[in-house]
Amino acid sequence: MKKYFKRLKTYNKTNFHKHTFCIFKEVDFIEIQDLKCNYQSKSGSKYYFIEEGVYRYSNHWGRAANCKWRLINGDVKYNRTKIGFAKWTDFYPQNDFEKLYFIEVDYQNKTANFYHKQSENFNKDKVVRTSVETTKLLKQIRTLLEETAWVKHLNVENIESARKEIIEQLITTNQSFQEIRRNYL
Repeated sequence: MKKYFKRLKTYNKTNFHKHTFCIFKEVDFIEIQDLKCNYQSKSGSKYYFIEEGVYRYSNHWGRAANCKWRLINGDVKYNRTKIGFAKWTDFYPQNDFEKLYFIEVDYQNKTANFYHKQSENFNKDKVVRTSVETTKLLKQIRTLLEETAWVKHLNVENIESARKEIIEQLITTNQSFQEIRRNYL
């Protein structure tokens, strides 16, 4: 059964930029061509507000001031301007001390990312962690997905199977990689 959180805060054009997590969906420039820019930040990002949400025209994504904003469906490079859209309901509270984030892994594409516990895809099987804990674990998971040196000296017949088992244990328990690794010696 999914765990649902009561939304404690409603976001809008006056507060969406204050300590929030959000995943923007990349959109085409045509969606904002007739809109008037409502705000431009010191770093040059432009914001276009509509009733349902906000368009962000920017060349930087990820950490934006005190927010964590990610852009999906695009090959985002630092000096390349992209346009993202997010509904007001896509914004969630963000801070560095609460356990707010969980990790999802796409084994086929060998990618891992973090999501907010109030998002629709939260599964109670996933361990929720702080921002710092999540960042540290993500780095380790990405190494496990991309490299094979970690398997040296382990009793493993199928590296892909072991990789998946270990990563699943990392995201569904509080065990460290070293603790899980002992099971494969």
